[in-house]
Order: sequence, then C-alpha cells, then structure tokens
Amino acid sequence: MIGIDIVETKRIAKLIRNKRFVQRVFSSEEINYCENKKNKVQHYSARFAAKEAIWKALSGKYSIPLKNIVIRNIQNGKPEVVLEDKKLKRIKLEVSLSHTKEYAIAVAIVVYNLK
Repeated sequence: MIGIDIVETKRIAKLIRNKRFVQRVFSSEEINYCENKKNKVQHYSARFAAKEAIWKALSGKYSIPLKNIVIRNIQNGKPEVVLEDKKLKRIKLEVSLSHTKEYAIAVAIVVYNLK
C-alpha cells in the first residue's frame, strides 16, 4: 500500500496559528521539533503531508487519528514513523519527506504488516 500527499506551506502557516489545530494534529514531540526550527512552517507542512500520506496508505483497512501518527527523525535525519495505536504496532512504514518554501510533499509505503 502506498500514499502520497502535497500541501501548500502557506495553508499550513494559517492553520498552525490555531493552537487547538496544532494540539489536535501533532504530538508534543513533533511540536517541539518544529518550533525549534528556523523555518517551522516547512517542518510542520512536511509532517502534515506525511500524516496524510500515511493515512492514505492505511485507508481502507485501518483508521487512525492524525495525532497518533508521529513523525520523528532518527540520528542520521531520516524520518521514522511511529503509530501510537496498539492494533497497528505490527505495521512497518517507510516515509520520505521533502519541502520547499511553497510546498511540502510526502510519500508513505507500508513495508509489511505482521498480522
């Protein structure tokens, strides 16, 4: 299963002004990460696109709130997906993120699903 999403950063810039939106969509780990970046809008945008791409890759079989999809960076900077849902712990996903000043894009692939 595969999912892809692209967002305009100016749209996300407007949305993240609403703290309730930020709290509803992003984990505290993601908020801390993005808020400590010079171009925080681009980082929020990339993570939002990743959550949407992952949701699309899982749709049809699983439903999960966006906040329970956590995007973190491992030591080499590669994004890692953590699904905070007990029934989805056995699903392994790979994600790729990219962003510019105007757009952020993400692709997600379900690598395996151990039932």
